[in-house]
Parts: sequence; structure tokens; C-alpha cells
Amino acid sequence: MSDPMNIDSTPPQPSSSAMRADPDGRKGKHSVVDGDNSATGPGAAGAGGDNVTKPTRADDEMAAKERSLAEFLVQMDDFAPVIPDAVTDYYISRAGFECDDVRIKRLLALAAQKFISDIATDALQLSKVRQQSGVGGRGGRAGAMYGRDRRATLSMEDLGPALARHGVNARKPDYLT
Repeated sequence: MSDPMNIDSTPPQPSSSAMRADPDGRKGKHSVVDGDNSATGPGAAGAGGDNVTKPTRADDEMAAKERSLAEFLVQMDDFAPVIPDAVTDYYISRAGFECDDVRIKRLLALAAQKFISDIATDALQLSKVRQQSGVGGRGGRAGAMYGRDRRATLSMEDLGPALARHGVNARKPDYLT
């Protein structure tokens, strides 16, 4: 207990791990147990009106997300994306984005890589469906003539609908001027 006459003593503060702030700088949601002098027993809070802060489940989940994000950013230092850093720098500068952190640039390159991969996967699935249905290309009985030629070819016939699913307009203009 602190001496009431001692001016230099400060009340005990909750630990930094128990009290977290959200990204906006406000205090997070905590369940606070107010201790008072009338509380007794093994679960009673300390005497003198000290507040004991218990982190809620949301706080624990946020802390786990922060740890996983920190670990992910550390891994981005050693990551070499398929899209080179110079290409990423060129396109983010054209978009007006300025950032000196290589990890953020690589994160953007990884997002672009994922976007391209998703489009290519969708186009491959559309190609397989088209080949099995026999509509255009070498599907159905016409495909039997080619026998063992099972390589997939990326065509605009398959790529166009895959791009449209992801919000990219890849149509040719109706007329040329």
C-alpha cells in the first residue's frame, strides 16, 4: 500500500498487455472490475479502489491478428514475388502511390500475383468446360481426332469471361477509328 503523505507515489497502472488501444487510438473494449474495500475472498480485487482490466475475447483475437501480421511482414523481407520489384515500382508510381517500405511493395506484388493467378485459374476451368462440352475448339468428338494432345491453350475465348468475372473489361472496340 502507498503512504497517503507521499506525493511522489503513483497509483499502479494496468500492464500494457492488459490494456490495448484500437487502430483509431481509442481504448478498446475491456471488462473492468472495480475493486472496493468491501470485497473479500480469493477472487476479490485489490483494496483501495484499483481497477483491474481483463482483456476480452475480441482483444485476444486482435492481439493474435497483430502477431500474425507482424510475422507475415517479417516474412515479406525474404519473399521474392514473381512480379519483379522494378515492375511493381513502375506501376505503383504511375498510380501515384509513394512508399519506401519494400515489404509493402512486395505485398502489393503478391496481391497482383494472386489476382492474375485467380484469373488464369478461372480461364483454365472455362477452357476445360468448353472442351468437354464440344462447343468450339477441340471438344467432344472433334477432340478425339487429336488424341493425346491435352495441353491447354489460353485464348481470348476463355480469358474474356474470366476477366469479366473479376471486373476487367477486355472487349475489343466495336469499331476502329
